Amino acid sequence: MAITSERLKQTFSEGGAQEIYQEVKAAGDFLGFARRYVFNSDYRVARSALWGLTKATDGELSELQMILNELIDQVMQTENSSVRRLTLNIIERLKMNEDDLRTDFLDFCFEHMVSIEEFPGIQTLCMKLAYRMCTFYPELMDELKRTLKAMEIDYYKPAVKCLRKRILSGGLRRRY
Repeated sequence: MAITSERLKQTFSEGGAQEIYQEVKAAGDFLGFARRYVFNSDYRVARSALWGLTKATDGELSELQMILNELIDQVMQTENSSVRRLTLNIIERLKMNEDDLRTDFLDFCFEHMVSIEEFPGIQTLCMKLAYRMCTFYPELMDELKRTLKAMEIDYYKPAVKCLRKRILSGGLRRRY
């Protein structure tokens, strides 16, 4: 069955996400698929497309490197937490160089990693991405560590507490 917006609108399971991934892999067009569906204004289409893409290997996702800024824009603009989390997951798996540092995105990550109203998955992805961006500049790393130390840790879920502790102890390694 061909991938269409109508098909992606349907709620589907983990198995459905695997099917989407396998079809995109067979077509060998991760970038074209992402451009066609990931930025769709219907959050169900975007969510399903992103979910399928999360099944891809890092090598396959590297095709999306050229739309990194569009993915970052989507994260900062979407109101849908599933689209935000899945897009952050994709961004976290892409390379991020010093030239890719966007202060608006860094500010966004700082804000959402400490927000108690945010979902833990989004908090941890924002924390990882903030860490990666801050590794390019010691003064930013100092600011990140000050922010992490100032967190009222009792209000956070175990995943957030654990990642915070790893970053503060120097146990988190830079991905790229």
